[in-house]
Amino acid sequence: MGIADTAESWETVDSRTPFQGAKTSVSSDRVRMPDGSLATRDYQVHPGSVCVVALDAEGAVLVLRQYRHPVRHRLWELPAGLLDVPGENPLHAAQRELYEEAHVKAETWNVLVDFFASPGGSDEAVRVFLARDLSEAEGERYAPEGEEADMELARVPLADLVRGVLEGRLGNAGLATGVLSLAAALAAPGGLTALRPAETPWPARPYQP
Repeated sequence: MGIADTAESWETVDSRTPFQGAKTSVSSDRVRMPDGSLATRDYQVHPGSVCVVALDAEGAVLVLRQYRHPVRHRLWELPAGLLDVPGENPLHAAQRELYEEAHVKAETWNVLVDFFASPGGSDEAVRVFLARDLSEAEGERYAPEGEEADMELARVPLADLVRGVLEGRLGNAGLATGVLSLAAALAAPGGLTALRPAETPWPARPYQP
C-alpha cells in the first residue's frame, strides 16, 4: 500500500477562540510537545471545501476567474465552495457549486484527490471531484453576488492548465492540485477507472451518504 498519513492528536492543555467569523474562526491551542514542553498553535478553523474538475468531451476543463482579496489577485480556479452545513455530503455540495457557478450538471462523478489546504495554519480539508459527461443544467441560472458577480467562465484544455501551473502562471491550490492529479490519473495504469467512487468516505470530514 505504500506510505500513508496517520491520524494523531497531541494533548491540548487549553484552547480559546480569539476570533469568530461568519464561516470560519481562529483557535489558539496550547499543545504538549513530545519533550513535555508547551507550545501555542494558532490556526483557522474551517468547515472544509469541495472543488470540481469538470472535464468535457473535448478534454477541456471548466475554470472560473475570480478576484481574491487576501492575495490581491484575480485567479483562475475550479468551481468550488464551502461545506456550509455540518455533516453535508461533499458530493451534493460539489454538484451544487457546479450548478451555481457554471450552470452545468454532470452524469459521472469520482473522487479525484483529497488534501489539507494549509495544515500548518488551518484545519481546512479539501475534496476534489472529477465530473464528466457534462451538459447544461435545467432551470433558471443562479444569480451571483459580491465578488462572484463578475466571474469569467472558460473551458481550457487540460494540457494548457498543467503547463500554466508548472510555469508559475496559475497558483490557486485547488486548481493546481486538481489538474495535476487528473494528468497523473490519466497517465497511470487503469486511467480514470482506478479513481475512487464519488461516495467514498472522507475521514477528515465525516458525512452521511
